[in-house]
Amino acid sequence: MTTVFIDGESGTTGLGIRERLGALPRVTLKSLPHDRRRDPAARRDIMAEVDLIVLCLPDDAAKESAAMAASLGNAAPKVLDASTAHRVDPDWVYGFAEMTPGQADRIAKAKNVANPGCYPTGAIGLIRPLVDAGLLPADYPITINAVSGYSGGGKAMIQAHEETGGPAFELYGLGLEHKHVPETALYGGLTRRPIFVPSVGHYLKGMLVSVPLHLDTLPGKPTGADLQAVLEAHYASCDLVRVVPPQKDGKLEPQALNDTDRLELTVHANEKRRQAVLVARLDNLGKGASGAAVQNIALMLGLHDARS
Repeated sequence: MTTVFIDGESGTTGLGIRERLGALPRVTLKSLPHDRRRDPAARRDIMAEVDLIVLCLPDDAAKESAAMAASLGNAAPKVLDASTAHRVDPDWVYGFAEMTPGQADRIAKAKNVANPGCYPTGAIGLIRPLVDAGLLPADYPITINAVSGYSGGGKAMIQAHEETGGPAFELYGLGLEHKHVPETALYGGLTRRPIFVPSVGHYLKGMLVSVPLHLDTLPGKPTGADLQAVLEAHYASCDLVRVVPPQKDGKLEPQALNDTDRLELTVHANEKRRQAVLVARLDNLGKGASGAAVQNIALMLGLHDARS
């Protein structure tokens, strides 16, 4: 048996991870009594007893917890951080297993792994293969538009929407400093900072991330079929990430993958206008958070082949 401790297990992501861990073989979940969850000595003691800890904490608390684990030296457990704190830290492996060839192996061998953000999972899933294939220049002026269910905003937003109804739809992050931009640029392979416009709808979960492109501005002036072929080749062996044809009615709703750990990518192209929109669809609490975390836990603990 392997043992796991979730530091911050009462939050939205922590609860999702706890539920999904039941599907993994040979895993025992350890917890602290509620009144000792903020006791540094108790937390350090339980860290020394387990094989892996998951950090579901605010960024500053996650850094503190990671440092506490590292202070155990040879007794230190592996660490998966679900916060934003270590996502662009070069000493941490980025936990998007399908991002590039060999990434799953790097996760499996890593001591410290940073779980991706929900929006970056969709954006990087679309952008990185095209950059690596040379169809999308690293300095291309990318714009990313996205909508998420209100669960992505954590307890406060969930409470606001469920108690008062909340707005039907709203843009946010219009100061263009959203915390997901650095990881999107770094792991998307971009040298020019993308413009990211997130939004939230009055529904619990489900996400669409879209990237519009002018095809004639790209090297070689590719067609939509060229873009789709690159994505299909990149994800050909993946079970959780699929490239699917666009719907004939030209519509896409965000909740179709709810309660799954899948990511779907589509290329919508108008060859007459030489324009395309790339779209990623996922459950922001699945592949966008807890599902990706459990996939990474399985890799880090060698529990089964979670490469796809």
